[in-house]
Amino acid sequence: MTAHGVVVFSLEPWDDIWRRNQYLIDGMLMADPALRVLFVEPARDVVHGALQRREMRRGGGLRTADGYAGRLALLEPTKWLPRLAGPVADAMLRREVDAARVAHGLGRAPVWVNDPGWAHYVRRRRPRALYDVTDNWTAAHRTPRQHRMVVDNERILLDLCDEVVVCSVGLQSTLGTRREVRLLTNAVDVSRYRQTYGRPADLPIAGTALYVGTLHEDRLDVALTARTAARLRDQGDALVLVGPNALGGAQSAQLQSAGAVLLGPRPFGSVPAYLQHASVLIVPHVVDDFTDSLDPIKLYEYRAVGRPVVTTPVAGFRALDEQGVSIVDGAGFPDAVAALAAESIPTVLRAGVPDWSDRAAEMGEIVRRVGSIRR
Repeated sequence: MTAHGVVVFSLEPWDDIWRRNQYLIDGMLMADPALRVLFVEPARDVVHGALQRREMRRGGGLRTADGYAGRLALLEPTKWLPRLAGPVADAMLRREVDAARVAHGLGRAPVWVNDPGWAHYVRRRRPRALYDVTDNWTAAHRTPRQHRMVVDNERILLDLCDEVVVCSVGLQSTLGTRREVRLLTNAVDVSRYRQTYGRPADLPIAGTALYVGTLHEDRLDVALTARTAARLRDQGDALVLVGPNALGGAQSAQLQSAGAVLLGPRPFGSVPAYLQHASVLIVPHVVDDFTDSLDPIKLYEYRAVGRPVVTTPVAGFRALDEQGVSIVDGAGFPDAVAALAAESIPTVLRAGVPDWSDRAAEMGEIVRRVGSIRR
């Protein structure tokens, strides 16, 4: 059996909060015992850490992940200089990745770019490359300098990558006018989400409206979420948010003062229990060009567990025509959530929910195809 592999430039670290990259890579490694992966995590920014008065610590470097017989290597590079320092900052990062590729036996492997900040690697090294687009960062609210950088990186990747994969119909429509793209939506580990779990000890006993996902102002409508939390508190129920908190201090305080319970992140293995024991699952998202580019993983997680759902008309959810899924605008959202939180509605398991095993097989085939391209 001939070994082969891929180098993945990820937007997130390999940790206990699993996202698209981890589900796909885990599935690919489990299905293909000859596959080797170098997973490049976000770089540790030494200067930024010093400016934020945190510990000045270098990245974790190259190490081996548990559970894959040495076939999954993780690299947390060290970003010694800000990009304002010029080309030398990116050159130092490229050298660290090149050394890790050689150490893990992937010196000639193709690359899978999820973090567009690594466009400089594709431009300089010209490897066989796949660009996996999960967000329309050009539509996100950023400073003018950040926006220019995002636009430049996307142009490089769309021009130079051999394959472009998008996670949503919105991205397919947007980027498909510029080049050929392939749609590979998200999914869920259906069997794991449908096992029976006990109620988490930190989930309130009262009627519970639950949101699972990263709390970020690009996605979460903080004002709407706060109004919903206050409405639930008035009737003795609770709004609970599970996931990493990327909001500012004032926004977090606004939610907490309205009665929302911010539990923070939970390991991916414990998330189904929170979903199963919620009275109602909610998606109080902003509706704009950025969120229209998304294919929320919670769409599949919520469908897998079969609890009632109330959502703003965001991409993915607004196309559903399923029992138990209510599409509600901002004005009616708090009352719709409160009504369902006060009831005891049985679970309804939905058919046809996409599984990560199928998506991993598709991505594995794309990676093999890119790896077979001759330069």
